Amino acid sequence: MTTQVRFWGVRGSIASPGPETARVGGNTSCVEVSSGETTLILDAGTGIRKLGDALMREGRAQNLTLLLSHLHWDHIQGLPFFVPAYLPSTHLEVVGATWSEMPVSRVLEHQMTAPVFPVRLDELPASITTREMRNGETIQIGAATVRARKLNHPGGVLGFRIELDGCTVVYATDTEHYACIDPSLVALASGADVLIYDAQYTPEEYRGQSGPSKVGWGHSTWEVACQVAKAAGVGSLQLFHHDPRRSDDEVDEIERKARTLFERTCAAREGTCIELGAVARAA
Repeated sequence: MTTQVRFWGVRGSIASPGPETARVGGNTSCVEVSSGETTLILDAGTGIRKLGDALMREGRAQNLTLLLSHLHWDHIQGLPFFVPAYLPSTHLEVVGATWSEMPVSRVLEHQMTAPVFPVRLDELPASITTREMRNGETIQIGAATVRARKLNHPGGVLGFRIELDGCTVVYATDTEHYACIDPSLVALASGADVLIYDAQYTPEEYRGQSGPSKVGWGHSTWEVACQVAKAAGVGSLQLFHHDPRRSDDEVDEIERKARTLFERTCAAREGTCIELGAVARAA
């Protein structure tokens, strides 16, 4: 059975539509990992709207699991526009951590209250349940084994290791490296077929050589992404969470530079679909 990774939103911080971002995409974080009857959704940025439309067309909107890395707005703001949530035939389980003593369900309710949004979460016809996942915990979701590890981001964030049909995807967005690469992340990503990693900044931007320093802002660079990929021995690296100001041409240039450090690097682009078996053979 083929496991697929599809990118529905690859931008960080805020959606950035426009002619200069059309090739890479302007929607915020949303990635689909699926095989057979198991469909996992990683984050609910604005990209989840198009994913919902695709699930409807493909007749796959019945049993879904949404893994939330954290609860910042660019990772949850698309949920009110996710069409399957408006169908009584849909069961959606939302999995995430409790940050700042507020459970996931309360945060999702909060963003769908008047006057911010006209439909409350409890008015959605779908069956929506929530589940808390702790640092270091491993759970089974359909055919997938999912392990969570706390990474480094203001307010907290979870990275996920997904093992599905003999392939492994690691999702590590909104995380900042330390003085060295994060050993916890290297362990989480060890031997993965695909590592999806936060590369919002260039090294120069991060150090403050072109604008204010980004140290402590909770994001990483393409250079560190390559270091993590090498240390973890992954098959493929996907640079993710592109800065909203980054043009398509600038993303292409970052991809080119990154490939000089880790050859099997791609900049994640909206609409791209990866078949993990093909990735594993190429490695």
